[in-house]
Amino acid sequence: MSNDNKIIDQSKTGSVVDWIEYRLPVFSFIKHLCDYRTPINLSFMWNFGILAGIALVVQIVTGLFLAMHYTPHVAHAFDSVEHIMRDVQYGWLLRYTHAVGASFFFIVIFAHIARGLYYGSYKSPREIVWICGVILYVLMMATAFMGYVLPWGQMSFWGATVITNLFSAIPLIGDSIVSLLWGGFSVDNPTLNRFFVLHYLIPFIIAAFAVIHVIALHQFGSTNPTGVEVKNVKKETVPFHPYYTYKDLVYVVIFFLVLFMMIAFLPDYLGHPDNYIEANPMITPSHIVPEWYFLPFYAILRAIPDKLMGVLGMFGAIAVLFVVPWLDRHPTKSGKYRKYFKIAYWIFIFNFLCLMWLGGQEAAEPYLTLSRISLCIYFSYFLVALPLLSKYEPISPDIPESIESSLKSKG
Repeated sequence: MSNDNKIIDQSKTGSVVDWIEYRLPVFSFIKHLCDYRTPINLSFMWNFGILAGIALVVQIVTGLFLAMHYTPHVAHAFDSVEHIMRDVQYGWLLRYTHAVGASFFFIVIFAHIARGLYYGSYKSPREIVWICGVILYVLMMATAFMGYVLPWGQMSFWGATVITNLFSAIPLIGDSIVSLLWGGFSVDNPTLNRFFVLHYLIPFIIAAFAVIHVIALHQFGSTNPTGVEVKNVKKETVPFHPYYTYKDLVYVVIFFLVLFMMIAFLPDYLGHPDNYIEANPMITPSHIVPEWYFLPFYAILRAIPDKLMGVLGMFGAIAVLFVVPWLDRHPTKSGKYRKYFKIAYWIFIFNFLCLMWLGGQEAAEPYLTLSRISLCIYFSYFLVALPLLSKYEPISPDIPESIESSLKSKG
């Protein structure tokens, strides 16, 4: 009997688990995730990845149930949301969980990106991990923008009008892009249908990219606070389960506690009151404001007087994230051991929060001038500070030789 026949015979005589495993190695994949070796010194900052995955699942599940009752038509969209809130059993809980959950998703992602920037998670050999993460962030922003249009309130309608009109600034093809997005000559029913379909579809694309993100991560393993690669697998790593599964579980519980406290006591705190008024193309709100997680980029858009340059500045603020691995080429990965990098990093974080605040203010002085200053600081961090620090910042003598030695130094 050949070896192939022996293998087939074994697959027939084994248990149900063996039968499935032979044809679809799902159990060995789960075992790989449990046995995956993880650096022993990871802090709570490495919990944001799993929280982002949980937030994505929450958004997909609640979105599926909301789609069962939502009507993507300009004459019925607003009323269908009211129907969900008032008539559908626990519809209010579904709607608020989806809306507040989107904000929590962005909070987790912002923290995840900030951690990656500080600890050099984008450096060789993890460039693909970082790029996949940035693609996920862009897809999230697109999904969130389209989702914000669906309730068809005043901010939904006028936000869609303002943002889609930005593409008209692109030479030659701008007007065609706007017509394609609108499906006509203005933001109307075809626009709402397009946005609903894409808002429903893109989360599944995000889930697929999240899998690619995790696969790329497992290729070289997680980074750690020291920025030093694992040298002794036995002493410097532990299996992901049970050590980090239980740790992650604690933060997942905290995540849901805070989420449902927000839903119970402050469900509308992060929204805008004008979006509870049905969309009216004849009445322009006095102050058009996007959701809070778009405010930094909205501030950059308004800070530049020229429309085309404003659009390039806004999209450039996101696109620059793709090239961070090649802008920061300092041999030290972790910002923990880079004195001057830490100063630049915290200035950048404070400036990003300032941009977020400025994006919510009216388009008048002194906010426009402050936005222009913040805009310069934002791009200076990536295009000036990181390349200069890569070249001139000295290597710290405090960098440990290994994870094991860093743990011994702490007793």
